[in-house]
Amino acid sequence: MVNMAEVKNEIVEGCHVPVLLPNGDGWHASEVLSIKEINGKSLFYIHYEDYNKRLDEWVPIERMDLSKLEQPKKDIKTPIKKEGGVGASRISNGGTESRPCSPEREIYENGTMQSLGLSNSGAMKVHTGCDGFGSRKRKLDEDTDSQDAPLAPRQTGSMVAHHDDIITRMKNVNLIEFGKWRIKPWYFSPYPQELTTLPILYICEYCLKYLKSAKCLERHLAKCLYKHPPGNEIYRKDKISVFEIDGRKNKQYAQHLCLLAKLFLDHKTLYFDTDPFLFYCLCEQDAQGYHLVGFFSKEKESAEDFNVACILTMPPYQRMGYGKVLIEFSYELSKVECKTGSPEKPLSDLGLLSYRSYWSQTILEILLNLKPNESGERPCITIHEISELTSIKKDDVISTLQHLNLINYYKGQYIITLSDEQIQTQERAMAKRPIRIDPKCLHWQPKDWSKRGKW
Repeated sequence: MVNMAEVKNEIVEGCHVPVLLPNGDGWHASEVLSIKEINGKSLFYIHYEDYNKRLDEWVPIERMDLSKLEQPKKDIKTPIKKEGGVGASRISNGGTESRPCSPEREIYENGTMQSLGLSNSGAMKVHTGCDGFGSRKRKLDEDTDSQDAPLAPRQTGSMVAHHDDIITRMKNVNLIEFGKWRIKPWYFSPYPQELTTLPILYICEYCLKYLKSAKCLERHLAKCLYKHPPGNEIYRKDKISVFEIDGRKNKQYAQHLCLLAKLFLDHKTLYFDTDPFLFYCLCEQDAQGYHLVGFFSKEKESAEDFNVACILTMPPYQRMGYGKVLIEFSYELSKVECKTGSPEKPLSDLGLLSYRSYWSQTILEILLNLKPNESGERPCITIHEISELTSIKKDDVISTLQHLNLINYYKGQYIITLSDEQIQTQERAMAKRPIRIDPKCLHWQPKDWSKRGKW
């Protein structure tokens, strides 16, 4: 028998120990990232190795197999090389090699999303599902909460790829209330530190202002001027609308949007210079107003022709087809610009799945609509033509065709071969996409940002 009281003192940050999975489905190797005491009981923040960080959680000692506890290995000091190359080390602030990012592997999609149901009385639905820096100290009032952004960023950019570190590996917000939803965040986001200690962080679903209590939110909603995102409504069909927000003209809203998105995006670092970015917010409309479903951002000028910087569907609206709607809308904008586009890399695990699915369905739809010519010969189409029809970059078209194993070499030339099974799969997939972007409902003209002195 393992004496828990004795072994408990041996558990330190960096230890490796098997932990019982939350659904009771066996034990999994984990790393202890932090330890805290609540009412005399120890809780341990653990990361399940080889699993996505969104599943990290606080666990009691009873869920640990202490008989297999492994102490952390001592850091080996490595000399700092002045030039890169084979064997160059990545150095953290402590002078030792920092931990690598978690491998992108899905266990059970979206964690354990569960709904408690929504009654006519407005009961909450609960859904169980990033990087930042210190924040200025704020005095919180009952009526008003300071909305100053955290400390100045190290460089420009709204959300860019980041390196992992021990602070940002841990979720800092326990729960958010957003409209009629209560959502468990997946990752770290640099909200003011005094707000992250609260059991619930309240966020106005219209202006995205963050508040410390339900009473503050109630008073704020009584005087909030927003019922939809600021900016221009450039698309509307049925209950779906899309608003274009300029990161310079609506800086506070853009910064709040980035803070909110960071709770559910792991592969981005948050910076507060939103001037070079445009934000496209997808909303559902009802009698109460426009409710944020998701958004994507893009640079006003992109040398690499990226048409998406970061993209997110809010957890309550995931698995409903809205991710593909956002992706489709980004390519419709590229078509108006007469460009081909591609999302910024790296994509998150869920983002990569969504883009691969969209590319596959869009390209297969083009191929299935091809008809033989008048002489009855097989239809012909080039990679360049597919790219021009869809505005998907050639590299993404080629990688998608290879991923689907459609390209074959036959009699000295490459041909695309579709099996009956692939055709049936495509037809079923298209039937599951009830929401499509109608280009006729898009009212938007691209701007030439290169001719402007300022954004």
